[in-house]
Amino acid sequence: MEEHDYTQRPRRHLEYPELTMYQLLARTAAQYPDAPAYEFYKRRNTYTDLMKRIERAAKAFLALGVKERDAVTICLPNIPQTVDAFYAVNRIGAVANMIHPLSAEKEISYYLTLSQSRFILTLDMFYEKVKHALCDVPQKVTILCCRIQDELPLHLKVLYILRAGRPFLQFPLAPDVDWQDWLEKKHDVRLPAIRFDAGKTAVILYSGGTTGKPKGICLSDLNFNALAIQAREAIQENFRPGLTMLSCMPMFHGFGLGINIHAVLVHGVACILMPVFNIKNYTAMLKKRHPSLIAGVPTIFEALLHAEGLKNVDLSFLVGVFCGGDSLSVDLKKKVDAFLHAHHADTQIREGYGLTECVTASCLTPKDTFREKSIGLAFPDTEYDIVKPGTDEHLPCREEGEIVLKGPTLMLGYLNDAEETGKVLRRRSDGDVWLYSGDAGYMDEDGYIYFSRRLKRLIVTNGYNVYPDLIENEIDACPGVLLSCVIGVPDQRRGEKVKAFVVLEDGEPETEEKKQEILNHIKKGVAAYALPREIEFRRELPRTLVGKVAYHKLEEEEEEKTS
Repeated sequence: MEEHDYTQRPRRHLEYPELTMYQLLARTAAQYPDAPAYEFYKRRNTYTDLMKRIERAAKAFLALGVKERDAVTICLPNIPQTVDAFYAVNRIGAVANMIHPLSAEKEISYYLTLSQSRFILTLDMFYEKVKHALCDVPQKVTILCCRIQDELPLHLKVLYILRAGRPFLQFPLAPDVDWQDWLEKKHDVRLPAIRFDAGKTAVILYSGGTTGKPKGICLSDLNFNALAIQAREAIQENFRPGLTMLSCMPMFHGFGLGINIHAVLVHGVACILMPVFNIKNYTAMLKKRHPSLIAGVPTIFEALLHAEGLKNVDLSFLVGVFCGGDSLSVDLKKKVDAFLHAHHADTQIREGYGLTECVTASCLTPKDTFREKSIGLAFPDTEYDIVKPGTDEHLPCREEGEIVLKGPTLMLGYLNDAEETGKVLRRRSDGDVWLYSGDAGYMDEDGYIYFSRRLKRLIVTNGYNVYPDLIENEIDACPGVLLSCVIGVPDQRRGEKVKAFVVLEDGEPETEEKKQEILNHIKKGVAAYALPREIEFRRELPRTLVGKVAYHKLEEEEEEKTS
């Protein structure tokens, strides 16, 4: 053993109760029945209110015919119905299939088919898109439709309808279910007994695995509860009753669901729900609601630095600021820390790292210290190692290799994909299963982890993973397109933006109209957040020695432009 072996650091073991997510939440509700659980545009619900709402939603699902282990797709932003439905599905032992409401039609069809969902809960504004997506789904799917205005105070309800909700008032249409009407009916059903099973899928989230094809990531009650307990230990006193979290990270995202919602709720911290991020609303929430905790991707904090509404505002109410979802540059960290200090917040921005395959964060910068370029120390009961890429060979301190980790938050596997699961979850010589991240990094003598780069082809824009080959497949199917290559290019606001290089067939015009035609063609197969922000026509694309498109060459060209 080397004198400094980062794999031998002493670790504290935590206890993880054999409870479902619902049961862990119910335990907290029994301790703090009158404390606020969440608020939505000034309308507050206590933990007692929340448990009643969950029970009502659980009975509504049962009355529709949802059974234990059935997948229920939830296609919603951060609104009260999302929280209620998520825990209601868990209460009856069903599976919450969480998807992005801005997903393209083809993506929604794929998620419903893969999970075999027979029910999808969505907003009126997404009803028509979901309805069209069902044309390519083999099983019968019932759309449960809800409305944001059902959860707003009267004056905001009227304002919302006038500004945004009027076009969707005709939805839902028969034979689908109006979720609010269905909730208000008296359903003569009995809630089933709760059974904890650490090996049972409770939640499905989506990511790309080792290839760009979307993978259903199967996560258990233990995965989420372990994350919540680990996070509180790592964050220390910053997760406690009486505090509030500005929850703008979406619940279809591991960071949003695991940290911004479940981890805070089960520790008595109230969530301030934000359905959509924009800097104006976010700034207003900070000034009016004074949240104790904020968490987001780097682009949120970049936007904060330039928010006009925060000039000379006292932010001393902030006790915790957390960043994840993408790498936080050294320069941005320094700027955010200086911004917090200038606004009287006695905290630093703390960076974490993780993958959806382990729910979300699995390490975090310590509260009062940091090491430049480090993403922090591993959570309790989570162990990191660095191995030579393509092998299980352990590498010494400060030598770059692939980041691997193990612990109680590792996924059960990819849904219906044993081959891909085997590439990512591998049993090593110590007898334990480790998660192979596909990311490169190293560790120092004290166990601090450093992220270097991605080993797999991936674009991260606004904290969302975008897989280039998926977009290329859609572009290549466009009339008049011969070949395409998609890369991420540096973008101050998004971190990276999606850019497509397109080679057209002979005779096709290289015009702005053609670019728009390509975008219109791929919208059904590519989510709005993943659409190319720039299209550049080329007569040919660079090739490797074996004839593949050399996307690295294009990335280098773009880097040179910005250097």
